[in-house]
Amino acid sequence: MVSGSIGERIAAYRRRRGLSQAALAGLIGRSESWLSQVERGVRSVDRMSILLDMAKVLHVDVESLTGRPWQYAPNGGATPSDLGEVRRYFARYDHLFGDDLESSLNASALRVQAADAHKRYQAAEYEDLVTDLPELLLAADSLHRMAGSAERREMLLSYASTYVVAAKLLTKMGAADLAQLAADRCATAALDADSLEAQGMAAYQVVCALLRGDRPEDAESLAMKMATRITSSAHSDSPSLVSVAGSLWLISAVIAGRRTERGEAYRRLSEAQRLADLLGHDANFAWTAFGPTNVAIHRVSVAAELGDASEALQVATAVNPDSLPAGLNSRKAQIYLDLAWAQAQRKRDAEAILHLLEAERIAPNAVRYNVVVREMVREILSRSRRSKTTALHNLALRAGVID
Repeated sequence: MVSGSIGERIAAYRRRRGLSQAALAGLIGRSESWLSQVERGVRSVDRMSILLDMAKVLHVDVESLTGRPWQYAPNGGATPSDLGEVRRYFARYDHLFGDDLESSLNASALRVQAADAHKRYQAAEYEDLVTDLPELLLAADSLHRMAGSAERREMLLSYASTYVVAAKLLTKMGAADLAQLAADRCATAALDADSLEAQGMAAYQVVCALLRGDRPEDAESLAMKMATRITSSAHSDSPSLVSVAGSLWLISAVIAGRRTERGEAYRRLSEAQRLADLLGHDANFAWTAFGPTNVAIHRVSVAAELGDASEALQVATAVNPDSLPAGLNSRKAQIYLDLAWAQAQRKRDAEAILHLLEAERIAPNAVRYNVVVREMVREILSRSRRSKTTALHNLALRAGVID
């Protein structure tokens, strides 16, 4: 069996079959740049279906690619035990049968509950929020159908906000199909409400769901179109539009980084920086966490996506995550996750572990439900078989890498 990381194993078996990167990428429906990043250890293979396709093309079994038993393959790890209740709710279509949905919340209470859900998501309280999500969606759907004409627009905006946070959470949990459905419902409501801000928020969530569902081309097209559209209307007296447009430029930059298009990635970061300068301070308008510090964090993330560990470490020196508004735990944790990746790439595993532990201290669920973190921990474990530390072993347990 070939030794090394997953990327190194894939490269070795690809060469044994006499396939170029372009040929293998085409056979499994991925881009050549994506495969190049996987083989270099820049990206992880976060879907079992892709590993199965690779194994079939390369005439090996999955374990030969992973170097581990099935349970250690990517896309394993933690999933919330009660996501099934959310799936069952999305499968309900009571209104088709004339059944009235009943909720204990009124319109005012829904606004409060939706705002609280956004705060809990940004604090990385994913598990508790998943439990409460069906009841929140029930309230949004019930009030949406009962709203009179006088209060219809306000209700549509509350409905859209509720489904935005649902899409965020479901994307984070890896349920790309449900996330896209939630984002689509949000987009429909945002159009009915004639709100450009809500339309941008919905588009951002559709982009995230498409990325999670391995559809980067569709995600990029939507992100760029909506970023360009909203930017033309984003002025200093409309901080929410500035923030939504800026967030769309940021995710567009990340997508360009994944395609290793350095110039385009940094051009998009420059657009986001201009909007952050226009906003003038770190904020959280439209639940975007957008501002100068978030742009700085994304510079580190883009460097990581480009596979440039040295640059990621360098630009991270300009980031002060404590400048972010209170409660944005998942954003604060992201800088440490990117730093952990950069150190792991340089095989400085002790430093990588320290960064992972700091991210976990800030936002435990942001680490536990992160596919890249799990793959990173696996790689560090594979290099540390003779000197496993208690900290690394316990981190691997909490991240769902080992039982």
